[in-house]
Amino acid sequence: MPFRTRAAVTGAAVTAATVLLNPAPAAARPAAAPIATAGRAAPAGPGWSAAPSGADGRYFYLEGAPGTAMTDRLAVSNPSERAVTVRLRGAGARDGAGAWLLFGTAEVTVPPRTRATVPFTVTVPRDAAPGDHPGTIVATGPGATGGRSRVPVRLRVTGPALSALTVERVSVHRRGSAAVIRYTLVNRGNTVLRPSLAVRADGLFGPLLRRAGRALPVTLPPGGRVDRTETWPDPPALDAVDVRLTATAAGGAHDDATAGYTAVPWGGAAAVALLLAAGGGRFVVRRRRRAGRADPAAVGSEDRAPGAATEAADARTGASGGTGTGTATRTATTTATRTGTRTGTGVRR
Repeated sequence: MPFRTRAAVTGAAVTAATVLLNPAPAAARPAAAPIATAGRAAPAGPGWSAAPSGADGRYFYLEGAPGTAMTDRLAVSNPSERAVTVRLRGAGARDGAGAWLLFGTAEVTVPPRTRATVPFTVTVPRDAAPGDHPGTIVATGPGATGGRSRVPVRLRVTGPALSALTVERVSVHRRGSAAVIRYTLVNRGNTVLRPSLAVRADGLFGPLLRRAGRALPVTLPPGGRVDRTETWPDPPALDAVDVRLTATAAGGAHDDATAGYTAVPWGGAAAVALLLAAGGGRFVVRRRRRAGRADPAAVGSEDRAPGAATEAADARTGASGGTGTGTATRTATTTATRTGTRTGTGVRR
């Protein structure tokens, strides 16, 4: 069977050539031993972490009535090759979950590749107002970036919810070619608010600004307040404006407040003041002149002698119905007065 022999020899030759030209893959070769570097530590593994022990793993949610105590557990994981010591504390407002939180231990040491669970209790005061009272669990440990982990605690005290929001201390001030509107938002209720604000300005001749309500990047806890500003890029140069701010939030919270703004350029204000002063001065001068022309007898009487004024008054009295005796008496009096005057005047030394 020559044909079969020749085929077998040819196949063997091809197979040998294939093996020689294509060596074994690198995965089949034995791995090389790692080369140690003197004085250099091995890279550290992932750092530790703190999270709720439940399936959520993002935050705690607790709900209860005033005077109740609620418990939960915090999980601290350490996947590294070294033991980690972590300190725990609550943070937040004085009337929030962070201030009402108490741990079973304030410090926990977690062995390598281990997860430790730390229980804690939140005791709601009996006089706590219904609504949201958020807080935060802060875990501090070793780490290149400060070694700090924060876990939110969302606590809701049961009871009637009240959403109330106020806009306070509204003012408008000029700043260059623009105007700045300053205001304060205050949460007067017992729920967390995320307010929206609308701005409106009206002048003497109609509307000047219409800014529809938009959500603000603000979260107000119960009793919280925040100072904010709104920029008005093109206010009028000469006008009397009423600016109105309207704030709203979920739950029916609503309030508005206004502030007046008078836009008058300095040059225009000075010109108006000068015109008013000049007009007022001319009015006073004209009024005095008219008063002098209306009563010429009063002006002439200032130049007459006292005696002449007396004689004129006596003459008018006699003419108005006096008797003959009265006339003689006045004549005699007048004559005596004149004689005495001449006598006194003629005696000279």
